[in-house]
Amino acid sequence: MERLATWCAGLDVHKQTVVACLLPPDGGEQHKEVRTFGTTTTALLALREWLLAAGCTHVAMEATGVYWKPVHHMLEGHCTLLVVNAAHMHAVPGRKTDVRDAEWIADLLQHGLLRASFIPSREQRELRDLTRTRTSLIDARSAAVNRVQKVLEDANIKLAAVVSRLQGVSAQAILRAVIAGETAPEQLAALAQGRLRRKVELLTQALDGDLRDHHRFLLTRLLSHLDYLTSELGIVEAAIETKVDHLPGYRAALARLDTIPGISTQIALLIVAEIGIVMRRFPSAKHLSAWAGLAPGNNETGGKARPAHRRKGNAHLQHGLVQAAHVVARTNTYLRAQYRRLAARRGANRASIAVAHTLLQIAYYLLKRQETYQELGVDYFERRNREQVAKRLLGRLTTLGYDVSQLAPPPPQAVAA
Repeated sequence: MERLATWCAGLDVHKQTVVACLLPPDGGEQHKEVRTFGTTTTALLALREWLLAAGCTHVAMEATGVYWKPVHHMLEGHCTLLVVNAAHMHAVPGRKTDVRDAEWIADLLQHGLLRASFIPSREQRELRDLTRTRTSLIDARSAAVNRVQKVLEDANIKLAAVVSRLQGVSAQAILRAVIAGETAPEQLAALAQGRLRRKVELLTQALDGDLRDHHRFLLTRLLSHLDYLTSELGIVEAAIETKVDHLPGYRAALARLDTIPGISTQIALLIVAEIGIVMRRFPSAKHLSAWAGLAPGNNETGGKARPAHRRKGNAHLQHGLVQAAHVVARTNTYLRAQYRRLAARRGANRASIAVAHTLLQIAYYLLKRQETYQELGVDYFERRNREQVAKRLLGRLTTLGYDVSQLAPPPPQAVAA
């Protein structure tokens, strides 16, 4: 195989060490050099100085947990840097050491056999860290609410059976009164506000439980934790807004994505944080879907297609888009029609994945073409296959015993001049 006429280095990255193998352009074994460095900032600076002094222009490393990130930060901008999926560079079976791993990576890089993973810019990586932190805080807050519900059930207080959200204004006022020592169900129910006041009698019965000091202690701690999480969530969301304001083009991209049914501002932020707004990094919408892990799997042999699972992808993007798919399934849109067609044949879970796949492809084309979403209509599939729909409905009428021979076909539609 032809070698690239350049100095290449392969890095085997671990928690405390980085083994580097430097190969000359001719691949000569006598000029190959292997060194081991630490992972502190001083040691990584020494690694960078050694590579640059040798004239190294291309460096490759495995995406090992989070340990590759400090190395990437230190070498970024100084050479052509490839972070590679470990599954794409398995070595030939045999004796395995860190040195041999580094040599194998360098050899693959020198022959052009490595495919770089998508690593966004530093600014986008920072936005991605913020959006993922926000998701973690939301998940932690949901877990805390579930623990509050568990304590209430243990005390036989059925508050969640009457109110829709334990984080609502009325529910929070009742819980804080409980913590303060109020025990009378009538006094607690009187704290209801808005439409909940219509359920005062039902609320009084739900609040008549066996609340003990142990329950009050747990509720105090859990509500304090909820307040902390809510405060931290507000701080992180403010940091996200500030970061977006400093990234050119992101506000316009968010406005385009907001036109897609089911895509909220939070999901739109998640999309741009994970994939960016420059779609030339992905050759097509299919490549993006495969990278995100939303494309159907392929398993074909002997001309026959076999069942195949989706391969792993960006779990954060998958989770957000599946949430959006559940939301859009309740709207009067084309995407709802797609969901219902697929759910009837393949089940709700597969239909959600398919709609999430469609949402990602729509986002790809809106960002690439800088356009807004154009709704096709909930009756798009019926309009596209009118004859097939008519045949199916006539068949059902015939099965029910109706005489459909007297039905006149619809008049032809006028063609616009």
